[in-house]
Amino acid sequence: EDTLGAGNKLFKDGIPVIGVPKTIDNDLNATDYTFGYDTALNIATECIDRLHTTADSHNRVMVVEIMGRHAGWIALEAGLAGGAHVTLIPEVPMTGEEICDFIKKRHSRGKNFSIVAVAEGFSLKGEDLATAKKELDAFGHVLLGGIGDRLAKLIEKKTGFETRCAVLGHIQRGGTPTAFDRVLGTRFGVKAVELVKLEKFGYMAALRGRDIVEVPLADAVGSLKTVPMDLYDVSKIFFG
Repeated sequence: EDTLGAGNKLFKDGIPVIGVPKTIDNDLNATDYTFGYDTALNIATECIDRLHTTADSHNRVMVVEIMGRHAGWIALEAGLAGGAHVTLIPEVPMTGEEICDFIKKRHSRGKNFSIVAVAEGFSLKGEDLATAKKELDAFGHVLLGGIGDRLAKLIEKKTGFETRCAVLGHIQRGGTPTAFDRVLGTRFGVKAVELVKLEKFGYMAALRGRDIVEVPLADAVGSLKTVPMDLYDVSKIFFG
């Protein structure tokens, strides 16, 4: 969204640029996956797995705030893979009442804990985005953060269940890459060198199915790739 957006502008100014799609957010168009996403997803999933133990032993609701900016890919798939009981993403705003109803429904069946996975870019209906600071970053974006704490306080107040917030933050952005990301990054790198040899500047290496192809940078940065509703509907089956 940002790095390749700048790369596309440089290309328009006559600088030879080749792109590779690298972001944990997986929000870049024209490619099925970006490298970095699978690693961040696996880290977030493992963290949710670990929170099940403490939530269960202390009879708590645990709200897990997950990176991803304005796309809910990491939160949705980590919530689905990690067994979250409610998953909240920027693409689908909800009211506090709707969220608390899912949790009350689960607890009414004798369950003594719940996990809520929330993307940092999620906002409650009728409320502004939660931001860490008023300042903007180098690309003019707000610095997101704080929705997890806001939700934890709301849930505890409306349900009476003890609630805690865990913010994964930059833990998702480092560490040992998954094998998928290592292979994908390598294949993108090889494709980028081939594009340089062919002098096909203004293009980006991309994954389409199992194939590495080239796509115009302009196709990748025109708009965000957000979560499709059919994937969200799969996750919603398990809410509560």
